[in-house]
Amino acid sequence: MSEAPAAPQTGSADTANGRLDLLLVPPRARTGWRVLTARVVAMCVVELQKLRHDRTELYTRAVQPALWLLVFGETFTRLNAIPTGGTPYIDYLAPGIIAQSAMFIAIFYGIMIIWERDAGILTKLLVTPTPRSALIAGKAFAAGVKALIQAVVVIVIAALLGVAMTWNPLRLLAVAVAVVLGSAFFSCLSMTIAGIVLTRDRLMGIGQAITMPLFFASNALYPVAIMPGWLQTVSMLNPLSYQVDALRGLLLGTHAHLALDYTVLVAAAALGIAAASSLLGRLAR
Repeated sequence: MSEAPAAPQTGSADTANGRLDLLLVPPRARTGWRVLTARVVAMCVVELQKLRHDRTELYTRAVQPALWLLVFGETFTRLNAIPTGGTPYIDYLAPGIIAQSAMFIAIFYGIMIIWERDAGILTKLLVTPTPRSALIAGKAFAAGVKALIQAVVVIVIAALLGVAMTWNPLRLLAVAVAVVLGSAFFSCLSMTIAGIVLTRDRLMGIGQAITMPLFFASNALYPVAIMPGWLQTVSMLNPLSYQVDALRGLLLGTHAHLALDYTVLVAAAALGIAAASSLLGRLAR
């Protein structure tokens, strides 16, 4: 008698079908906070690697804050023209110059993203699975790290000039957070303007037009109390004022509204990332 036919091997058939499904249906993209954070960090690292090729910007931008402290700070300390509540004026000025130098680095960050658009890099980034918010956040926090390097230079110069600052590690860590958050907002503001004006020349003009008004309409050079009423209102809407208040309270130990300062800085950075992300597609067209 002939033997009964063997039963079909269902296991191997199922395995083959499973492999075929993987070829026809792509796997779902990984999502979640861990993946988003990893992509933000990756974009930040990519931006910072550009410093390895050209460190000239960091060196040249250290000149202006040094001049502010050496010339403006030393002169007005001798004049005693600005009431600072018993704090030497150069001490009062140093946190404001840290914030100013960080803002000056970040406020022209949109030029870089326009250059990436012109070079075709931005289009390639937008077709990757990385969310646009992660692209913007990575660039924003890279600007913050660059500003942090600048802040270290200003702190060293201030220390050499005899500014009485704290060296408490926790306070210095909080200073770093304030610098990064403020720079993240101003870099996002620059990238938002880039998404509106679309050209480097226009962005340069607007950046130069708003940089000094933002600086003078803050408490970086003088207390809010001596400003005219309308300027006090503008200062209250200026994120730079909250950054300076936090830096001054942490470095000098003066009275500061740290909870309010950090709340405003976090909210401003989040709104800046959202605004710049929404205009990124328009910039790439």
